[in-house]
Amino acid sequence: MNILVIGSGGREHALVWKIAQSPLVSKIFCAPGNPGIGQLAENVALKVDDLDGLLAFARAEAIDLTVVGPELPLSLGIVDRFEAAGLTIFGARQNAAIIEASKAFSKDLMKKYHVPTAFYEVFTEVEPALAFIAKHGAPIVVKADGLAAGKGVIVARTVAEANEAVRDMLSGGAFGSAGARVVIEEFLEGEEASFLAFTDGKTIIPLASAQDHKPVFDDDQGPNTGGMGAYSPAPVVTPAVHEKAMVEVMRRAVDGMAAEGRPYRGVLYAGLMIKDGEVKTLEFNARFGDPECQPLLMRLKSDLVPVLLACARGDLSGVELEWYDQAAVCVVMASGGYPGDFTKGFPIEGLDTAAAIDDLVVFHAGTVEKDGRIVNSGGRVLGVTGRGPTVAAAIAKAYQGVHAIAWEKVHFRSDIGSKALRSS
Repeated sequence: MNILVIGSGGREHALVWKIAQSPLVSKIFCAPGNPGIGQLAENVALKVDDLDGLLAFARAEAIDLTVVGPELPLSLGIVDRFEAAGLTIFGARQNAAIIEASKAFSKDLMKKYHVPTAFYEVFTEVEPALAFIAKHGAPIVVKADGLAAGKGVIVARTVAEANEAVRDMLSGGAFGSAGARVVIEEFLEGEEASFLAFTDGKTIIPLASAQDHKPVFDDDQGPNTGGMGAYSPAPVVTPAVHEKAMVEVMRRAVDGMAAEGRPYRGVLYAGLMIKDGEVKTLEFNARFGDPECQPLLMRLKSDLVPVLLACARGDLSGVELEWYDQAAVCVVMASGGYPGDFTKGFPIEGLDTAAAIDDLVVFHAGTVEKDGRIVNSGGRVLGVTGRGPTVAAAIAKAYQGVHAIAWEKVHFRSDIGSKALRSS
């Protein structure tokens, strides 16, 4: 089979890494890819939003399966385009990807189909939003409605901070059109977890549990990012919590989307807040989480390709996932200054040293090759992912890799996985 993976981040590197292990696969292309992906696949100089170019390439290269990584091409309707051309593609159609592309749609869906979530209201004008904040006080959460690369959520600790976020989005142009409408919602306390599942619109097959670390600094301090690290399994997802997530969140969401005439096919990601065994839904994403994808695929024993194919063809009945009885931890190494301004172009040292460590994979995210050297080119640069018999062992393995790698102004959290140790 010829496979095309769309994207250029750590998630896509992990997908290519796992797909490359399948005996069904003869050739992998990745558009646009990155230097790490280029060691396993042929990188193609096409942007993720160049739907015409991607479709023409898939036709020309007789691609048997296209796998969409990021949310942008899903929201633009790439799956609809490929399916209309008779091509097999894994991902949510445009009218289903709205579950991530519009937080207002997602919250309204949850309310209508009784998916447990925080109370909220949607605003397009500043003054009513400020009145809502004044009424409910802080802490409170302000979210840009549209896609903002994981950075459009402001957890405001004070009323002043919430007011500033509202003004920035609704009248200051923060996040552009994505911030032209905002969702303001109740602040939920508890421990977060990421709950992912494959679905064909009817059958739901959960992946292993995982937990992301959104804030940029240790102890969950600082602004939110696209994710500074993740681990799997997440002890906070007990068997009872897992059952609630499947019944009250995933089942109701999938059935609700079908009832709305938006059948959901692909991987569905629910961000959960868990407190005292109760589950509430923070958000839905229409794709694999990044960096959760990295430790999850390190733990997945099953061949991924038949699962993606079955999902894309709309029939997951009879599909089962097998997992390694091990833990995996991903530590994101970022450019200093991220998620704000940062300097690009610093040479990265130690990649070969890290690559020689057993049970460790360095997934590239924001890297490019310049003058024969790998340099940082994005905010999140590498996802250093270790596997071990326990979470503690996987943490040690991941940080062994992290400490083998360096570049100027590198930043990473030193506490990825510590919540698992406290709760296990």
